[in-house]
Formats: sequence, structure tokens, C-alpha cells
Amino acid sequence: MQIDGVDQRIIASLVADARASYAEIGARVSLSAPAVKRRVDRLRAAGVIRGFTTVIDPAAVGWSTEAFVELFCTGRTTPAQITVATRRHPEVVAAYTVSGEADALVHLRAADIAHLEQALERLRAEPFVTSTRSMIVLSRLVDSPTVVPAPT
Repeated sequence: MQIDGVDQRIIASLVADARASYAEIGARVSLSAPAVKRRVDRLRAAGVIRGFTTVIDPAAVGWSTEAFVELFCTGRTTPAQITVATRRHPEVVAAYTVSGEADALVHLRAADIAHLEQALERLRAEPFVTSTRSMIVLSRLVDSPTVVPAPT
């Protein structure tokens, strides 16, 4: 699918405020509301826009402790196995396969250090995990939504 500069500006508007009306976005990109809706529908159908969500402040709901955990796994562990296992843990925010020494990187959030320790112990108990290395987040320096390429 070809994404032109107008599509990029529409996407950037939605990233900034997914609750903006088609008319508001249209005013920003010089299109009518129905034209914006057609473009958004096309972007959704193509999978460029995967959905709309509410972003919650983790601290506001009591989950202010976070860590990144490198997983070291047995030799034949597949990404699918890691996916299934990490989805069992509500503290897992995201999980990635990575290059380097570790096999995967897991982002955890918890209420406090004791809760984080419990989550780590459960993660370490997965049968394919041989060891972990954890880094506790002290402060967030940059926390931005998905990057949208600048219109060319």
C-alpha cells in the first residue's frame, strides 16, 4: 500500500489524539471529514492502523515499578514458546526476541519490588528459561507513541 504525505499527517494526528474527530483531522490536513474517514478506513483495512486504544498511566493504577529482563533459554526454545509463556504473566508489558547474548527481552511492570520479585520468580520457573538478567527502570526519559515518518 502506498502511503502519501496526507496519510502520514492523518496517522500523526491520530497518534497525537486518537479521539480527534474526522472534521478536526480534516482541518489539519485540508480534507473533508468524509475524505479523512475514507482514508482512515483504507489504512485500517490495509493493517497500517491496527486499532485505537486508551493509554493508562501505570503509576495511577498502582503499577509504578518496571524492569527489563533478559531471558536466556535452552537451545531449542522457539519464539512461539516464549510468546505463549510470557502471555501467562500479567506483569509482562512486552516481549521481544533479540540479537546478542540473551534470547529474549521482557518488559515487566509491577506494583512494587516485592511484586516484581514474584513476577521474576514465576518467569524464571518457565521450563525453558536457564537464567535471567534484570535491569530495574529508575526513570523514564522518553516515552513516546509509535514514530510516524515525516511526510516526504
